[in-house]
Amino acid sequence: MITENEHGQRLDNLLLKQCKGVPKSHVYSIVRSGQVRVNGRRAEVSYRLQTGDVLRIPPLRIARREQEIVAGAEFNVDLPVLYEDDGLLIIDKPAGIAVHGGSGESFGVIEALRRQRPQARFLELAHRLDRETSGILLVGKKRSALLALHEMFRDGGGGGRGADKRYQVLVAGRWMDPVRNVRVPLLKYLQPSGERRVRVSEAGKASHTVFRLLARWEHFSLLEAHLKTGRTHQIRVHLAHLGYPVAGDEKYGDFALNRVLARDGLKRMFLHAWTMRLPNPLDGRDLVVEAPLPVVLRRFLDSLSAKEKQDHGQSI
Repeated sequence: MITENEHGQRLDNLLLKQCKGVPKSHVYSIVRSGQVRVNGRRAEVSYRLQTGDVLRIPPLRIARREQEIVAGAEFNVDLPVLYEDDGLLIIDKPAGIAVHGGSGESFGVIEALRRQRPQARFLELAHRLDRETSGILLVGKKRSALLALHEMFRDGGGGGRGADKRYQVLVAGRWMDPVRNVRVPLLKYLQPSGERRVRVSEAGKASHTVFRLLARWEHFSLLEAHLKTGRTHQIRVHLAHLGYPVAGDEKYGDFALNRVLARDGLKRMFLHAWTMRLPNPLDGRDLVVEAPLPVVLRRFLDSLSAKEKQDHGQSI
């Protein structure tokens, strides 16, 4: 019986989740041959399941696989909870941890949460953060809440019923504009190695970031990045395109500078999702959460202020 948490899912996506270990081609085959029934009838793989639907799946042989051994990190990773209610969980994601397993990662935040909360019936990511980025990450605890969050992220921030997402980011260079709107289209592509990258291209999707200057030193600037759209690597690529690479960015940054920064104590990318405002997906009330700047980033700013004169913003 399909519950509220499965409502709206495509039939093939639900089957692939439920039948782990069964080859994907076989899952599609049993649907197309009519062995999978919804309310006693054949259904297309694209059928959107409805609450109350009765789903019949034939007996399947699941290939036995040795479970991958992970060095215990999925159980011990610190995932501070910033906010939680019946439909929503908001955590402060540490840097260096992927939000989900795959693409060379054996586990991620969502797998860790499911291991740590075996009683939870539903936990799904509402959006993503890069592995190297720390800060606010939203997880839906009900499908209705998850779908509402997806709609908010599509709407973007700054007004209406969208989610207002803001980051703190340290860049190389002296940023002079108090506020700057950057509208540059971004295109995703794959390198020959299969690694996903993004570049500025007129063939790409419209992308909009608002940058506000928070503090400036002799060779670095601290910015607030307000995402109006949510493209992959948007902040990092916009800043690199403008000639202000993110400190510690190993994909789009200044690699020689990154080596110097690592010796000075910054061994990660300085990009942190620090505040978000959105309507609560369950009751619509205004919800504001903030993730404090991680200690390692705060200490680096302190050391920067000790070495360089600050000429803009509150003293750090």
